[in-house]
Amino acid sequence: MKKAQPDWSRIDHVLLDMDGTILDLAFDNYFWMDLVPQRYAQARGLTLEKAHEELLPKFRAIEHTLPWYSTDYWSEVTGLDLKQLKHEIRERVAFIGNSLAFLEAVKTSGRQLWLVTNAHPDAWQIKLDQVGLRPMFDVIASSHQFGAPKEHPAFWDALQARHAFPRESSLFADDSLPVLRAARAYGVGQIVAMRRPDSTRPPRELSEAEATEFAWSDGLGDLLPL
Repeated sequence: MKKAQPDWSRIDHVLLDMDGTILDLAFDNYFWMDLVPQRYAQARGLTLEKAHEELLPKFRAIEHTLPWYSTDYWSEVTGLDLKQLKHEIRERVAFIGNSLAFLEAVKTSGRQLWLVTNAHPDAWQIKLDQVGLRPMFDVIASSHQFGAPKEHPAFWDALQARHAFPRESSLFADDSLPVLRAARAYGVGQIVAMRRPDSTRPPRELSEAEATEFAWSDGLGDLLPL
C-alpha cells in the first residue's frame, strides 16, 4: 500500500470531504442501514427484513448520482422526514481520528481550507453546527449547488467557476474511489484516499490495483505535521 506523504511545500489549498474524512462515517452507516429501515418498517407495518429488501435496491439503483445524496429525494421515496431523523441523532456526529487536530493545523498554517462534499445542505448544516465547524472553512461547496456529484467532471468545472482554486497546488482527501478518480482526472495536484472512514469497522481491504492507485491514509491525523 502506498502511504500518503503530502509534499506540504507545494500545497496552499486543502480540499476535504466531510463524511468518512473529517467526520465518522459511522453516523451515516447507522442512519441508512439501521435507523431508516427501522422507521420505514414501522411506518408501513413491515418486518425489518422486508424493509431492507425494499430499500436496498432503491439505494443501489441511483448510487453515485446526485439524488443518492439528497435528503429531499429520499424523504419523498421513503415517506419519512429524513432531515428530522438526522436532527434526532445529531449527538452521534463525531470526528474521525485526529481530524480536528489536522483542521486546526491547516488553519494555523494559513492555507485555504475548503469543505467539498456531496452531502445535502440538510445534512452538512446539521453536522457542522453540531460539532461547531462551520466557521473554520473558507469555502463550503456542496454538489447540490452545482447539479452534479463529485464523481462527475461537471462538478469540478462548476466548483472552479464559482470558487477558483489552483488545482496543481491543492490537496484533496476523500474516502470514495469514484470521487478520487474524478479529482485526479481534473488535475488536482495531490490526492489522499481515506482507508478507515468508519471507526466502528476495520480499515477497508484493498485490491492490489487499489493499493497502488492512490496514496492511502488511515486518517487525516496521519498527514501531520504540515
